Parts: sequence; structure tokens; C-alpha cells
Amino acid sequence: MAGAAAACRSTPAPAAVAADTWAVVDGHEIKRDDVDKAFRRSRDASSAASEEETLLAKLNLLDQMILQQVLLSKAAALKIEVPQGELDTADAEARKNIPPDTFQQELVQRGLTSADMRESLRRELLAQKVITQEVDSKIAVTDKDVTDFFNANRAQFNVPEEAYHLAQIVITPARDAQVTNGTGDDASSPQAAAAKVQMLMERLKAGASFADLARGYSEDPETAPRGGDLGLVPLSRLEQAPPPLRAAVLGKNPGAVNVAAAGGAYTLVLVVAHEQAGQRDLSTPGLKQNLTDSLKGRKQQVARAAYVAAARSDAKIVNYLARRLVEGKGTLPN
Repeated sequence: MAGAAAACRSTPAPAAVAADTWAVVDGHEIKRDDVDKAFRRSRDASSAASEEETLLAKLNLLDQMILQQVLLSKAAALKIEVPQGELDTADAEARKNIPPDTFQQELVQRGLTSADMRESLRRELLAQKVITQEVDSKIAVTDKDVTDFFNANRAQFNVPEEAYHLAQIVITPARDAQVTNGTGDDASSPQAAAAKVQMLMERLKAGASFADLARGYSEDPETAPRGGDLGLVPLSRLEQAPPPLRAAVLGKNPGAVNVAAAGGAYTLVLVVAHEQAGQRDLSTPGLKQNLTDSLKGRKQQVARAAYVAAARSDAKIVNYLARRLVEGKGTLPN
């Protein structure tokens, strides 16, 4: 969503703001400390980064926080709230399988508190609720939509050989030159990659959408924008794939997510469907529902991007960090 809303209209800056004000969104200030906390939450505390890498990461994080604040302003106008019980449940889910001492030690290492984590979670849930209410709930796919798409693309449903429809989330143990996922999250060490895998698997168990997580966290620039979708992969190609990948796919039931690990890198593989060779039609078990879900997902993706772009263009935004970096030729003044 942040990528779709990159082009935005900003208003002229006020005469003067405090040095620790890094952005203003509809009158709400985003402070340097807010961005620093977000940086410490999202990065491996043990990894080292250059000053330029850190500034770029914080600039990207600030852009995401600007977008989130735009959605939070929408939430306030729409009187959308996160009930305390829902926040408690989400907080407990985030800590599940992490011993309390380990969780507290990680917070101390990152210079954060439990209250910081809960507030971050509350804001994430609130932004998600706006998108769900204002976009997702209004998207519908009719039987006619499904039939028309099938008839116009009948050749796509002729499977020449046995195949698996797959989706993936790729995580590497080294920092990438450019991160194209929605959150800017990029594991920079084997330990960070392993922790990221655990986090994603926990979120999948809690009911998170595989496609949404792929768009937000996958480090593969080709498949991340389309929710990790790999399409149909013929059995003949899978038989030539590395053993960990074959083991994660072959014989697995649709809906299963397994992890293929190699050389410190990980691939979360979702088996969307297992297709036998032959021509499909709308009476094929599961085809109509899968096609309905796919068409709805496409419409939602476009509608979400449009909603976010419109909301951001209507907001009054000043990104002071970006202005100061331009003025400082890539260096932030003291």
C-alpha cells in the first residue's frame, strides 16, 4: 500500500517546527523518537548498519508511519476503535511461545517497553480495521464475474501435466540492496532470518493472510507484489528442484504451509492447489471457489491501493526529515 501511494501532495511547511518533529500529518506530529522506536522494533538489535543505511531505513519507516497516521485519522473520523479485549488477545498472540524472560530481555535490548509494543499493535489493528471496513467489505464477486472470466481464459484451466499451484515468502540472511516489500522488513543475519520465519508462521497460525504477509515481508522482489503467487508449477519442474523445496510441496494438502531451508535462507511455501492433468470447468471441485477468491483478491488489491492513494493525497502532509536530508545532501544536520 505504501508503494502504491508513493506519489502524494504535500502542503507548504509552517514557518518553524521543532528539530525532533520529523513529519506532520493533518496536524499530528510524528517525532524522531517515534521513528527511532519503530526502527528498533523492526531491526535485528545485534546487526550493524552504516549511517546511510540507517537513515534510509528510517526514511522508509517514516513514510510508512505517515501512511498509517493517514489511516488513523480516517479511523477517528469513522469512529472505529480497537476494543481492549481484542488488543489483549492480539498482544497475547504476539507473545505466544516466547518465554516471558526472553520477551523482556528482547525489549530491554531494543530499548522498548511493553507499552510501546502494545501501542504499535493497537495502531496496526486500527489501520487494518479501516481498510477492512472501507474497502474489503465492499468488494463483491458475482457468479457472472466468475463465469465470464472462466470463458475468457478457458485455456488457463487446461493443465497439460500434473502441477501444484504454489505461493512463497522468501527470507534471506543478508541485507538486500533494495527491499520492495510493503513493510521494508529485511532480515540481515541468520538469526534475524530464523526469528522472522517464526514470527510469520505464528501470524499464519493466528489466521493472517498468506498473500498479505508475502506482500508485506517477502524479500523476493518478483513475487512479493503479487502476494507470493508462483502460479502452477509442473511436477516435472518440482522433481528437479532442491530436496528441501520438494519435501515442502510434494504430497502436501492444499492450504499447507511448510518451510524449506537452505544455506541460512528460508522459503515459506503455500500449496494453494494440487492439479491433475486435463481440462477444468466450473464444476471441478473447488475451482469456482478458488476463482472467486482470486478475483476478489485482485479487486481488493486495486481498491486498497486506490483508497490509500486517495486518502494520502487528501491529507495535509509535511515530511520534514526528507526535506532536511535533501538540504543536507544526504546528511541529517545535528
